[in-house]
Amino acid sequence: MSKPSPSRTPDTDTAAEAPPDSPLTTKEGWRHFVEHEPVPPGLLSAAEWTALSRRERMREDERRREYHADLPMVNTPTIRKVIATSRLLIQLNRNQISARRGVILSGASGTGKTTALTQLGRAHELAIRKRHPRDLSRLPVVYVTVPPAATPKMLAMEFARFFGLSFPTRANVTDIVDAVCATAAHVHVDLVLVDELHNLNLATRSGAEASDQLKYFAERLPATFAYAGIDIESRGLFAGTRGRQIAGRFVVIPAAPFSHATDQDHDTWRALVGTLESMLRLHNHAPGTLTELSEYVFHRTGGMIGSLSQLIRGAAVLAIEDESERITEDLLALVPIDFAAEQSEKLTAPAKPASRRRRAA
Repeated sequence: MSKPSPSRTPDTDTAAEAPPDSPLTTKEGWRHFVEHEPVPPGLLSAAEWTALSRRERMREDERRREYHADLPMVNTPTIRKVIATSRLLIQLNRNQISARRGVILSGASGTGKTTALTQLGRAHELAIRKRHPRDLSRLPVVYVTVPPAATPKMLAMEFARFFGLSFPTRANVTDIVDAVCATAAHVHVDLVLVDELHNLNLATRSGAEASDQLKYFAERLPATFAYAGIDIESRGLFAGTRGRQIAGRFVVIPAAPFSHATDQDHDTWRALVGTLESMLRLHNHAPGTLTELSEYVFHRTGGMIGSLSQLIRGAAVLAIEDESERITEDLLALVPIDFAAEQSEKLTAPAKPASRRRRAA
């Protein structure tokens, strides 16, 4: 039997020194993500700003650019539902020997599935740390992604890579799975996050075997599994014998774009934009300006949370760079967004009232 080269007890003390290229799918990258909390910089008064040297102003601007590029995540209704549902299932699964229940987050791209999945993991890990503040060896959450054209061995290696386990090329999948399960048990894993589930193609032999491998992990690990993927229902994941087993054990939570159909939808969207606006640190931005533009922002982004985040973060960075220090509709128009949102805007954007443009400028 091949042996994993590192110890089965991952070195949790190195998390703070994680290299910048550590992906979220490693314990170092995940630990950095959990511990990272953007701190809003204080805004200097006009007198304080005037007293700064040119070099000091450049440093202040750079700090604010970095903050806006990494604006804190807004707790959307989807994130709240995923966290509440999953935390309940973790409780219910605690004494289950098999057939544990899980969550599948399904929806179109750009609807915040990965964000909701990772925020679930972060919330759970922070709660576990509060409960066991002195147990530094605990790694309660594993985050992996399904690689394209996944095979059982590729999937097992993704789990091993998270823990930092490496194997000889000729190691078989049984060796890898055994080492992963032993390590996961040793560090008390109780939540497994699997992203990019749509990469499993049950119509192919390797895809079906990879699905079986995932199910085997779910049976071996005393943990709750949460999956995320694009339009899972329409990709045949619930079809056939394997699909019926998955459908019988998982709660499906849809991830959809925000709607603009009712007055309540308008209020929800305005509140979301207002929350993001309250996080801005711009010298000349009048509170409420961006909220007044919420209709324009909706049609620009198609209600996609990912596009909204990019639009506002990008506008804030541009407002610092052009020294206007405020977000207007004209500035928002300069921010490039994804192709899907652009197509949505062409279909849904109403004519822009000239009065609103003058107000926003």
